[in-house]
Amino acid sequence: MRKLLPASRAGRALTVGAALLSAGAVLAPAGTAAASTTTESRSRVDYVALGDSYASAPLVPTQVDATCLRSSQNYPSLVAQSRGATLTDVSCSGATTADMRSSQTDGVAAQLDALGRGTDLVTVTVGGNDIGFSTVLGTCAQLTATDPTGTPCQTHYTGTGADQISDAIDQTAPKVARVLRGIKHRAPHAEVVVVGYPDLFPDDGVGCTSKTVPLAMGDFAWVRDKEKELNAMLAGQARKSGARYVNTYTPTIGHDLCKPTGERWIETFAPETPAAPVHPNAAGESAMATAVESALARHTWHR
Repeated sequence: MRKLLPASRAGRALTVGAALLSAGAVLAPAGTAAASTTTESRSRVDYVALGDSYASAPLVPTQVDATCLRSSQNYPSLVAQSRGATLTDVSCSGATTADMRSSQTDGVAAQLDALGRGTDLVTVTVGGNDIGFSTVLGTCAQLTATDPTGTPCQTHYTGTGADQISDAIDQTAPKVARVLRGIKHRAPHAEVVVVGYPDLFPDDGVGCTSKTVPLAMGDFAWVRDKEKELNAMLAGQARKSGARYVNTYTPTIGHDLCKPTGERWIETFAPETPAAPVHPNAAGESAMATAVESALARHTWHR
């Protein structure tokens, strides 16, 4: 998702206070970098990875693209290694559905440009930036002090009688549908896999308000439900388009940002292991890869 990275690199490093509490731009890439591509034999599966920071894995070692903050241990790389696939990874931190079809920034081509008629497998994780989820979390963090045991963020976004985040998710659905049509058009023979977002917050709704997780206790269940709504929308759009949906939420329950170091696969607002705030660490990316690999285990590509 967009805007969740502390600025400690090339001007993008923001502290939690500067990044999340001001909800400022953090993960929008700048500069130039080529898509990482393996050069294995064409006899292997031709795999193209699309998506945002949950696919690119910002700050997870080892970073191989400073522009898109892409890791060599992100879930696409791990899936490619497991399956012996030829990988073209154009996932990029900060990407929205619009960046699938147009350049995200100078030197970063539209992600769909990486596809071709010879593409066998496509994974895509996108939609979180379209609903402004990181900005929502920044707002939630700012409001916590006003009612740390209550639901100040939920009240802020639903006080008019409508749920602004649910509305944003509904408005993002046709954008995701358009991305999936674009993938099918450019890679008509590919297996298309929509990869959902992992479990960020305690699934039981019990919060852990602290300096490193500055959300009001009553807001945890609401932000959890918004993520579930986003994943449900992605699953629905995948089904309608004939794509496969991979649920990474269920297999990551119990490893959310409230868990202690070692059990936590999603980092807090102030990461203790290399990862962007409220993003998967290396263990989280590995868990996402395992979910994708499980979904693909019985699939055979016919050339």
